[in-house]
Amino acid sequence: MSSGKWAAGSELIRLFQAVGRASLAYDIQDSHSGNMAIRLVGEKGQARLAITATGAQKGDLDPDEICFLSAETTDYGYYKSSSETDIHARILSLPGVAASMHAHTKELIIAVLDDAPKPSRPPDFVPVDPLGFHHLGPRIPVDWFSVPSGSPEMASVIPERLKSHPLTVIFGHGAVARGRDLKEAFFHLAVGNNSGAVIRLMWRLKIDVEKLRANVLTDPVSAFSYPPPAYEVEGDERNDFPGEEEISREFEKAGHRIFESRLSPFHTGSMSLRGVDTMVYAPKASRPREIGGPLLEIPLEPQTGESDEIRLHKTIYAGSDFQTVMHCHIPEAEACARFSYPEETEPVDRIVPIDAEGGFMYLTVPVLPARFDLEDFLRFLHDYKIVVVRGGGVWAVGENSVSEVLHHPSSLRDICLYRIGAFEHGLDLKKLEPEKARHW
Repeated sequence: MSSGKWAAGSELIRLFQAVGRASLAYDIQDSHSGNMAIRLVGEKGQARLAITATGAQKGDLDPDEICFLSAETTDYGYYKSSSETDIHARILSLPGVAASMHAHTKELIIAVLDDAPKPSRPPDFVPVDPLGFHHLGPRIPVDWFSVPSGSPEMASVIPERLKSHPLTVIFGHGAVARGRDLKEAFFHLAVGNNSGAVIRLMWRLKIDVEKLRANVLTDPVSAFSYPPPAYEVEGDERNDFPGEEEISREFEKAGHRIFESRLSPFHTGSMSLRGVDTMVYAPKASRPREIGGPLLEIPLEPQTGESDEIRLHKTIYAGSDFQTVMHCHIPEAEACARFSYPEETEPVDRIVPIDAEGGFMYLTVPVLPARFDLEDFLRFLHDYKIVVVRGGGVWAVGENSVSEVLHHPSSLRDICLYRIGAFEHGLDLKKLEPEKARHW
């Protein structure tokens, strides 16, 4: 460390360790890759950077692998810190930025690869999923560097990209994100990697991605259901039910499973449980085991200024007897909802299970367009308990518990994986689908 006056406090250590382990679990790092940094201000107003040491295992980070450096000058702490410290220092000098993170976002890296002669400026990455489009923007910059790790060129270009974008891609290496805190930077990386996964799944289904991208850029209102809620950096520790351990534990378990099973990227999606006049609401459904999220008590009656996300939960409760609602963004379902059978031009209006367990649970899973009719939406939830909205995620309902409703998106991901795998093998999906599913 550069000064004995600066040491990693327990809260900071837990934050770095938790985000490091979550990034490893989400598979956007290998055992030693990537780096994390935050900007700190001491009691006397002096600024420091806290950054992971070079070669540190982010999933098993020790306190002495967090380095503290001057925010203005190079000191001897630089020699232990990440080789990309200069890049992070410049990012953290941007207005409103307090954290930065570099990760090996493999799905996104593969999605932007090309074999064009270099040096050249690769095309921007255009997300076709609602999370990527709304949280990261319609175009994410991609840059090729002759030395793609810690080079002066990167230290010049990457902070410039992050002035106007929350995330930027390094060709063949990964992505760098900024945030108001470290969790938001990780959120941007997780959403970006999810966008790459959606594109790659669509390629596997032979969907015309470039045509879809053109449609999304031309008319995003028709392509997507509604903008997801903006990311909130405050209030993750809020729990309006501190004495209700069973309820809190139920939401915690579901949130862990959503994150670990890739049912929705970090801190996306939502889930709720109906009460008499209020509902228990978790706005950041996807939660690693060491990073929580708020658990709120919200009136069931509509309120002025509430988000579209909350509004739809309340609409479902107002039009049904369901007790639980869950909304996830499953990349496999997003891809399957855009799929067209080889002899057809329109995307499917249902996802039919071809596996035994999926077929046992569902005759079919309906798919609605982005701008769906609300009566159709509620009717399908009554009949099937789960609905895919093209460009709007997966909605599911339950009659009892949060665990019950979780089963639906979890099963749907497997159903989609089987369909994608069978199509890759060159199999005729219609021949694998039960005859009765054609007459739903």
